[in-house]
Amino acid sequence: MKSSYDTIILGAGAAGLMCALSAGQRGRRVLLLDHAEKAGKKILISGGGRCNFTNTDTRPECYLSNNKHFAKSALSRYTPYNFLEMVERHGIAWHEKTLGQLFCDGSAKQILAMLLSECEAGHVEIALGHKIDAIRQVDDEYLVKSNGQTTRAPSLVIATGGPSIPKMGATSFAYEVARQFGLKIVEPTPALVPFTLSADEQLFRDLSGVSTDAIVRCGKIEFREAALFTHKGLSGPAILQISSYWKHGQSIGVDFLPNQAAGWLTDAKRTRPRSHFRAVLGQHLPDRLTQALAERINLNGELANQSDKILQNIESKLSNWIFTPNGTEGFAKAEVTLGGVDTNELSSKTMEAKTQRGLYFIGEAVDVTGWLGGYNFQWAWASGWAAGQVV
Repeated sequence: MKSSYDTIILGAGAAGLMCALSAGQRGRRVLLLDHAEKAGKKILISGGGRCNFTNTDTRPECYLSNNKHFAKSALSRYTPYNFLEMVERHGIAWHEKTLGQLFCDGSAKQILAMLLSECEAGHVEIALGHKIDAIRQVDDEYLVKSNGQTTRAPSLVIATGGPSIPKMGATSFAYEVARQFGLKIVEPTPALVPFTLSADEQLFRDLSGVSTDAIVRCGKIEFREAALFTHKGLSGPAILQISSYWKHGQSIGVDFLPNQAAGWLTDAKRTRPRSHFRAVLGQHLPDRLTQALAERINLNGELANQSDKILQNIESKLSNWIFTPNGTEGFAKAEVTLGGVDTNELSSKTMEAKTQRGLYFIGEAVDVTGWLGGYNFQWAWASGWAAGQVV
């Protein structure tokens, strides 16, 4: 490593790599540091190893932040199609899986190799296995001490993410730097994370591994995707999505039969009067889930012998089955972090701290959290690009 650069970027994940390649290709002398031995570790595990690298439905409404307008500038200036152009230029085959989610046909390794290649084209110097020992500002430069060496630059970019998935090396380092320079933090909490249920709620404990299409609600927010029963509680895409909106003590409503119009059970009574409830329910749901729900509802005898009111009440229950999680599986299982560096402290155009010239925060370190399905990668690309244009 040299002693002086135009910019030093801490964190060789999605946002850091994007910022580095963008700045490097502008002719800036860039040093990219990371404490891990390999770059882009979260990229490699994403999307089941195929990397859900963006979402074509990206829009500000798909992000949570204390300032709902903050993400608009970066997202509008670097879109999913800008990233897709890079993917196609590198000959990486891709496909749309569902709901605008774009994946590699092959491996997430292709996305990481692409980013590293683009960094190489920008003459970015990458130093891995470098633990940051200290950061100081002297005059108009930032001095970064790592592995016994001190490097300096007039701009410093923090792209070290949040504390989600600590086994991947995730830490709260970004928040420590922010506080060091007097910036506020929105309290970080786990997001896109499975729920845990108490023993009282664990009537579905034996359903671990069963998945079903469902609408999951929390307040006025709802998502329709798969819900998965686990030995600890609830997971699956719909649950992970709603977890970002959930507060401790709130209940979650699950519609187990989103395809059925109101009156489906009373209609079944008229068309199949001799059928039993469990048999009718079994036409729409997995066997083990059907059995568990039927046992809990405990409706015996033929449908013809049940009043319409009873059947309507059962319909209502199945369309809004209430669970009250006692918590989540925490940062260990959270895909991302909700909260982070307060966006009121940053420029939405450049990601620079308003009160600390030359200091930038990008990606998951910032209080901007996307939905499941490539949205958080798109924020990493967009915020990294935005900072890369000015550092």
